[in-house]
Amino acid sequence: MDEIRIRYLRALGVTPWVPRAAPAPAAAPDTAPDTAPDTAPDTAQDTAPTGSESAPLEERPPAADDAAIPLMDWAELRETVAACRRCELHEGRTQAVFGVGHAQADWLVIGEAPGAEEDRQGEPFVGRAGQLLDAMLAALGLDRSTGAYIANVLKCRPPGNRDPRPEEAARCAPFLDRQIALLQPRLILAVGRIAAQRLLATDAPLGRLRGRVHHYGPDRVPVVVTYHPAYLLRRPSEKGKVWRDLLYAQRQLRGDA
Repeated sequence: MDEIRIRYLRALGVTPWVPRAAPAPAAAPDTAPDTAPDTAPDTAQDTAPTGSESAPLEERPPAADDAAIPLMDWAELRETVAACRRCELHEGRTQAVFGVGHAQADWLVIGEAPGAEEDRQGEPFVGRAGQLLDAMLAALGLDRSTGAYIANVLKCRPPGNRDPRPEEAARCAPFLDRQIALLQPRLILAVGRIAAQRLLATDAPLGRLRGRVHHYGPDRVPVVVTYHPAYLLRRPSEKGKVWRDLLYAQRQLRGDA
């Protein structure tokens, strides 16, 4: 195991195993992560699940440009998001936060909404949570400029970093739908309860969404759910669960799960 990967695993709180002699090729684990409901979910608002299959993002009110968004290319979509006034969140933003990464990435990471630093810099997942996410990706041999694309359910920061409201997620949904259609990712990693519930149209607690594959949209893109990096900063003891989720997602992508 190379030194760089060892450093990233340690940043995740995972103790790497370094063999004394050259090992035989390791077999991929044949089990998914622990699927039992977590005793410490990332919010007290978790409720019982409504189903295991995913659906498109929440139903949303019609808008004049909804028909145009599915026809946009990357440049047109970015310009539309930058000028968006579909909900009141545009009034308090510094700038919209579109997304970052490779336009043909296999992995799409979806969070909930920009925070204060993201609003200032115009890029998702910066600051301490972003550094931890980068470490998570690097442990898999990925980064935000090559193998992964990173976006949020919302493109504008909610006041005080509160949870996105359903109507706000609904107004932003066509933008995320189009990003997914343009990317055609092989796997979506939903980080945090809000992103998972909005993406999968469910109110299931995060603990029950982890450890199994969901599917998104008509193309049935595989979706794996894990904790948000900001939650791990508050609860570092949960990093081991996230590492198992990441390995599970990697196996799904390779087709050996």
